Amino acid sequence: MSIRFDPEHQTLTLDTRRTTYQMQIHAGRLEHLYYGRRAEGPMDALFLPMDFAFSPTPYEFKTTRNWSLDVVPQEYSGANTGDFRLSSIDLRTDTGVWGADLRYVRHEIRPGKYDLTGLPCAFARDGEAETLSVLLSDEAAGIEVELLYGVFEERDTICRAARIRNAGTGKVWLEKAASVCLDVPFGAWDLVHFQGRHAMERQMERVPLMHGIHTVSSRRGVSSHQHNPFVILCGRDTDEDQGDCYGVMLSYSGSFRIDAEVDQLGSVRLISAIHDQRFTWELAPGETFDTPETILSFSHEGLGELSRTYHRFLRRHVIRSGALDRPRPVLLNNWEGTYFDFDTEKLLSIARHAKDLGVDLLVLDDGWFGKRDDDNSGLGDWYVNERKLPGGLGPLISQVNALGLKFGLWIEPEMVSEDSDLYRAHPDWALTVPGRRPAMGRNQLVLDMGRKEVVDHLFDAFSELLRREHIEYIKWDMNRNLTDLYSRALPEDRQGEAPHRYVLGLYDLARRLTEAFPDVLFEGCSGGGGRFDAGMLAYFPQIWCSDDTDAIERLEIQRGTSFGYPPASMGAHVSASPNHQTGRDTPLGTRAVVAMAGTFGYELDPGKLTEEEKEEVKGQIARFRRYDALLRDGDLYRLSPSSEMPFTAWQVVAPDRSEALLSVVLTHPRANPTPLHLCLRGLDPDARYVLRRETFGARRAADQWYLADPEEKEDMRSGSALMYGGLTLPSMFGDFPSVQVHLKKV
Repeated sequence: MSIRFDPEHQTLTLDTRRTTYQMQIHAGRLEHLYYGRRAEGPMDALFLPMDFAFSPTPYEFKTTRNWSLDVVPQEYSGANTGDFRLSSIDLRTDTGVWGADLRYVRHEIRPGKYDLTGLPCAFARDGEAETLSVLLSDEAAGIEVELLYGVFEERDTICRAARIRNAGTGKVWLEKAASVCLDVPFGAWDLVHFQGRHAMERQMERVPLMHGIHTVSSRRGVSSHQHNPFVILCGRDTDEDQGDCYGVMLSYSGSFRIDAEVDQLGSVRLISAIHDQRFTWELAPGETFDTPETILSFSHEGLGELSRTYHRFLRRHVIRSGALDRPRPVLLNNWEGTYFDFDTEKLLSIARHAKDLGVDLLVLDDGWFGKRDDDNSGLGDWYVNERKLPGGLGPLISQVNALGLKFGLWIEPEMVSEDSDLYRAHPDWALTVPGRRPAMGRNQLVLDMGRKEVVDHLFDAFSELLRREHIEYIKWDMNRNLTDLYSRALPEDRQGEAPHRYVLGLYDLARRLTEAFPDVLFEGCSGGGGRFDAGMLAYFPQIWCSDDTDAIERLEIQRGTSFGYPPASMGAHVSASPNHQTGRDTPLGTRAVVAMAGTFGYELDPGKLTEEEKEEVKGQIARFRRYDALLRDGDLYRLSPSSEMPFTAWQVVAPDRSEALLSVVLTHPRANPTPLHLCLRGLDPDARYVLRRETFGARRAADQWYLADPEEKEDMRSGSALMYGGLTLPSMFGDFPSVQVHLKKV
């Protein structure tokens, strides 16, 4: 059993293969004792009764004064009770009660994984998980909080959420509702988070935690390009291969906040929650509110092992699409090849060239619908622009399919243009504040996804499209953040519910469409990676990682993303050179090496390639197909410790260690360079591997490969030699050359 109750010590212990999480029922409350490497027995000796001045005690401790909520680690902190640190919950009632004093009531251990209402959460098959439910209550406020723990023993992962119920007779207004309170009482810690902006998402940033509060958040209505709802708490000496680290991943696609507070004793409290700005939620008697799920994991083997734990977990327990287990189609998206300027013949020309190269899927991006020749009109009118596509999509799709290609389509369901039939018919469906001109993003407005009639309309429109046409891929985009948050479906005193209701409506539409069309491959997008989170991955097995298709920029974007999210979920394409975003020239081979770190595809007009480039692309596609299963299911090892290095290197190893693929991109070629030496990871030390290398984009490369005949480009080495001694790569010169080394066990 992964969950145990010790009645003698009143402890609840959650064990995974390598970790232990323990809490204790004490003084009527639920204290947090320990989360870390697997350990046996009670951990209550970590905390001694002490009197801390200006830390008030509960009433029952008023004479001893040796126990205070202000210093004791807790499982779910209240508010207005003498704990001046970050609260997990805040509320008010119609009787004037403010805050929450949560007392233990009971607990239950049951097989399987809990579920949440209207929210994505991890799932388990038979025997893969157990659930702990702990009920807390505040009689004065008339509320109950059910803490939910889903324990995946073999995955070293614990999921947490809270279900808040109005158990009283009057109304309750939630003003904060966190998913997790994680107290870490000892140690000196760094916070790793992933900041950025459009076209430069998830840049890893590591900062030492100081006394006070550090907040990572989005107030944009989406998880955002600027911050990601995933952070890591790690020891000061933790690196890729060693040291303690905690991962905290919030499965939520709306506004969020993750706060880390270092208190007066040096303890860290970390809270993950829906952002409480503009958030209130009314609960009538008997009504409940579920918080989003947070996925926790701990590693004492460094950041790399923590990442691999998350990758395995998300692939097997969050991403529901069967597409993840199938060979991925090599797609070609027309966007950077044509933008809005296309017609049927131009698309068919692209399709013919794509088929000759070995592409599997043609994707028609923005501009196929309504009055849509630029980004100023047409959103919401999901009927075909027959001026561009005479006869509609059907004839185009039939001809594309006749070439042997699948067909995919871009949509942006959550948006509406003022210049559209939908807006003229239903202006009240857009989020706008009465009497005020709205802020505009990309000259478009946001539909109120919290309204059932809006979600139903969108479901009907896209269901009809997908039933009528043979479409096998959908790119779901979202190209602006939420402003003017006002829902005409809600009364004035409940407008604080609009942001979260938007997210619930989004999830409802995504769930309904993906369940109705399970054979369609859905890819998420929000101006690239503006909504790259575990909540969206529950519906879409892959997400367009960034609108920046520059391979060298993508190295850092994809590296940052990989700390929490699996490479198989990262949409990545080979685009034209010079790159449309940066103007940079990058060798075609290097662009492919970088795109193979994700889902792999193309974003260009193949008719503009030279004959030599076409032959190279054919080779890239063939190489990707050889490595597809390895790249999709393998374990990722980041081999370049930081972006300060003159190269970026990563390695993917098959789960059974039978093969691996090493990829290296030289980002800063230097005169008289020092050797580029790497120690590989994850191999079988007792096995021997055949190595075969390919170099791309180098103006010249030395043949320092320790071969009798360098032209063979093959070698054989033991796993132990490659991991402990390492590998020194040939010197490469030129603009952004790269090398891939395939290793096969013999």
